[in-house]
Amino acid sequence: MRVVKPLKNALTVDLEDYYHVSAFADQVRPQEWATRSSRVEANTDRLLDLFAQAGCSATFFTLGWVAERYPGLIRRVAEAGHEIACHSHAHKYVYALTQEEFREDTKRAKRALEDASGREVIGYRAPSFSITMESQWAYQILAELGFVYDSSVFPVRHPNYGIPQARRFPFRVQTDAGEIVEFPMPTLDFYGLRSPFGGGAYLRFLPVWYTEWAIHYVNDREESPVCIYVHPWEIDLDQPRMEGSLTSRMRHYIGLGTVERKLRKLLNQFEFHDLGSLVQEFMGEGQVISKDSFVHNEKRF
Repeated sequence: MRVVKPLKNALTVDLEDYYHVSAFADQVRPQEWATRSSRVEANTDRLLDLFAQAGCSATFFTLGWVAERYPGLIRRVAEAGHEIACHSHAHKYVYALTQEEFREDTKRAKRALEDASGREVIGYRAPSFSITMESQWAYQILAELGFVYDSSVFPVRHPNYGIPQARRFPFRVQTDAGEIVEFPMPTLDFYGLRSPFGGGAYLRFLPVWYTEWAIHYVNDREESPVCIYVHPWEIDLDQPRMEGSLTSRMRHYIGLGTVERKLRKLLNQFEFHDLGSLVQEFMGEGQVISKDSFVHNEKRF
């Protein structure tokens, strides 16, 4: 009888503070970030304790801004056995930048992260998943800067991000500077209608049983790993309340009290690893997925 091993899934953290989020970008300018009371160290340390209890490793997609101000935090994350990856320097939408601005922002962040962690940074995630059809040029720059993989594509329709025709499973993107592996964010496909899950507001708003079922479905029925994601501020009920539109406040605050409980349950049910190790494992199998980036095709690792 053939024994099927449970699939490994990826656990990721977008390491940023509560005032960095795109939902409040019109309320707090980057020049004002340093004036805000920071909670990123205490919240990240809580996540580190939680992951240690579960015996799992994670990828921390970290802002260069955070690494420059809290290098000791980045060292603690790395020394705890987790991967440090890049989440930009200043948390700006990729498609709102020129190519040169994106290059300089990413270079600065990568350098700060490598200086703080003492390790090579090979993974990237765009703020608010802002690699879209209009900003595919980012892959070329990421390859030129030495990145091996990206996890910025959400294959859904959304007002601020998304590539609805993108593959739902990991694929390769060929650029003139080399190859980048793209590990998309998790979705289900119901007769052509894609439903996101697995992190951020989707983890907070949806019942945990649905997230569990969705991960099992993708793992068992579609034989693909899932990448879930959280933010340190999502386990912090006592964070300072920000002003902003009703939509922004709902997106940010609803469900904060549920995240740690839901995360514990997921960590107890599934095998999670850092994303870089999964990508390297897949690449080591030598499988060629595709040379074109966003053809609708369900081939996968």
